[in-house]
Amino acid sequence: MLQIKNLHSGYGELEVLKGIDISVKERELVALIGPNGAGKSTVIKSVFNIADVTKGDISFKGENIRKLKTHELIKKGISYVNQGRIIFDTLTIRENLEIGGDFIKDKEEKEKRINEIYKKFPILKERENKLAYGLSGGERQMLAIGRALMRNPSLLMLDEPSLGLSPRLQKEILNIIKKLRDDGIAILIVEQNAKKAIDISDRIYLMEDGKIVLEGSGSFILKHSKIKQIYLGGRY
Repeated sequence: MLQIKNLHSGYGELEVLKGIDISVKERELVALIGPNGAGKSTVIKSVFNIADVTKGDISFKGENIRKLKTHELIKKGISYVNQGRIIFDTLTIRENLEIGGDFIKDKEEKEKRINEIYKKFPILKERENKLAYGLSGGERQMLAIGRALMRNPSLLMLDEPSLGLSPRLQKEILNIIKKLRDDGIAILIVEQNAKKAIDISDRIYLMEDGKIVLEGSGSFILKHSKIKQIYLGGRY
C-alpha cells in the first residue's frame, strides 16, 4: 500500500528524517512511536507533501507519489487528519462533512457517504445542524476523522489522534481507529501514547532522532527492556 525508502526530509535547511524505511500493507494499522522531536509527524507530512523531501522514494500502490501535490494525493486515496483536530468552528457538523466531500459531484453519492459517517459516529448525526465550535474534544476528533473519511480513502494517516483527550475518550477514539482498520482501511498513525499504540497496532516503528531504531509487532517491541523502561514506565 505505502512504501517509504531511504527518506530524507525536513523543513528548509533543517533535516529531520535521516534515511528511514517504512511500509504499510493493505488492511494494516501501523504506528510510529518515539519521543518528541523524533520526526514522527514529519513522516506523515512528507507523504502528504507538506514537508521538504530531499532524498528517497515514496510510493503508493506501486506508484511514485513523491512529487504529487496534496489535492492529487487525496484523489489517489490518501487522507490525512492533522494534529489539533482542526475543523471549521463556525460551520455545522453537516457542513464540515460536506466540505470533506466537496469533490463529489453526485448529490446522492455525497449523501450516502455522509450517512455512512453518521453510522460510524452517531453523536455527529444527533448534532448535525449544530455549530462545530460546541463539540467536545473527542467529538471534534470524530468530526475531523469523519471529514477525512468522506474522501473514501484506502490509506488514512492520523497525527496524534488521542492528544489532549481524557483516558476514556482516548480509548474510544483508538477503538474507532481499530474498527476503521477492520473495515479495510490501511492506517498510519503517529501516537505519543506508546502503550495505546502498541495495544491497537499490527506493527510499530520506534523512532529516535529522525531514524527508525526498532520495528516489529507489539509483542516483539515489548520484549525490549528499553521500550518498557523509557516509554511504558516498566509497568506494561
